[in-house]
Amino acid sequence: MSDVEICLARPQEREALANLTQLYIHDFSAFWAGTPDGELQDDGRFADYPLDAYWREPSRIPLLFRQDDRLIGFALLNAVGHGDWPVERNMAEFFIVRKHRRGGAGTAAARQVFSLYPGAWEVAVARKNVGALAFWGQAIDGHPQVQDVTEHDLATAAWNGALFRFVLAPA
Repeated sequence: MSDVEICLARPQEREALANLTQLYIHDFSAFWAGTPDGELQDDGRFADYPLDAYWREPSRIPLLFRQDDRLIGFALLNAVGHGDWPVERNMAEFFIVRKHRRGGAGTAAARQVFSLYPGAWEVAVARKNVGALAFWGQAIDGHPQVQDVTEHDLATAAWNGALFRFVLAPA
């Protein structure tokens, strides 16, 4: 496996990021069975993910992942926590295209993102996303600079699932 390159998404890459969010929503729609969420629109697309703030607000960070100069995924970071404690970074969304999963690219990307942004982190995992729970547990625990990891189970109107909280010390 070659290295994963993490880059800040530039405004001219917004369309590529929007396209990747369509794939992300498609994957995630499996968890919304029986709800009105995740339905296709008449044009065959999901509702667009709200990306505008990622180019307006400095606390929101859009990242693209490449491997061998090809797009393989993205992450959206913000500072919006799910509990009543402050966070500096929240992994709002994280996605690796299916072709590049289970080969280490996701773990490498997650750990590189953490390294780029030291501080107090939160990663939330929806209760139904059991595979992601295992992924995030090992991606976080295996990072050499991660400290003070705690896992919380939250069941509120705002969030239903696990919350990983940790501090990433600067290198």
